[in-house]
Amino acid sequence: MSDQRQKRLVVLTRLLTLEAGRQMSLTELSRKLNVAKSTLSEDLLLVKDALEEMGLGEIDSQVGASGGVTFRPAINHEAVRERLALFMKELTNADRLTPDGFLYVTDLLFSPRIIDGLGALLGERFRSLKVDHVATVETRGIPLALASARALMVDMVLLRRDHRLSEGSSLSINYLSGSSRHVQSMSLARRAPVRGGRVLFVDDFMQAGGTARAAQDLLGDFGAHVVGVGVLVATSQPQQKLVDEYSAIFEWTRSEEGMGEVRPSGWVRRTVKWEE
Repeated sequence: MSDQRQKRLVVLTRLLTLEAGRQMSLTELSRKLNVAKSTLSEDLLLVKDALEEMGLGEIDSQVGASGGVTFRPAINHEAVRERLALFMKELTNADRLTPDGFLYVTDLLFSPRIIDGLGALLGERFRSLKVDHVATVETRGIPLALASARALMVDMVLLRRDHRLSEGSSLSINYLSGSSRHVQSMSLARRAPVRGGRVLFVDDFMQAGGTARAAQDLLGDFGAHVVGVGVLVATSQPQQKLVDEYSAIFEWTRSEEGMGEVRPSGWVRRTVKWEE
């Protein structure tokens, strides 16, 4: 294989993975790489075989005048298991238990090394639902929601805790938080592009599910349909949440004597072939 082709294969792989989820036309790629479409097709077969053999993703081909190729990344189960183990190790540190009985996770949420893998996990969980947007409430839910949106290749919508004049008119609701037992507010700018869309709501923590329920109601007022709820950590109690269905990455069983137990949820263990 010539040096020129080796370089071209590297660049082609980078272009496809950088634009994961976006259909790229053969005309666009051949122009960027300055090669004929016949040569490009041969290169694509090599890249496709290599990526699929290593379990890194798939390249889908679409025929016709508007056709092209789309790279769809796959979850690296080994890497996700490492991040889950790292997160659990940090999370079960007794120093993370606050005097109010919550878990301090802010530093972990804002660690790209950890959160990107967890976002990919949620993305894989909800990919079949054909999500149009991922929504979350400021501020701690943002990193996981953004990572999930990146994995699903959609945009993220931010629900505010209070109205911002800089966003123009908005719709607000008040709700009772299941964890703090305080009345809180949530607002969404009327310009938010969610009308009629299918939305995945993502948050960092769930106890009773009050925030997720309020998000469903608020987004419903915009004509959007919340098709799934994903959270980082959910408490085992109360068992009956205010939302019918949700998928938590971790389950936390509290203990009156201390930290209690944190472990991956059943669907996570099945997805990444987790061994106890």
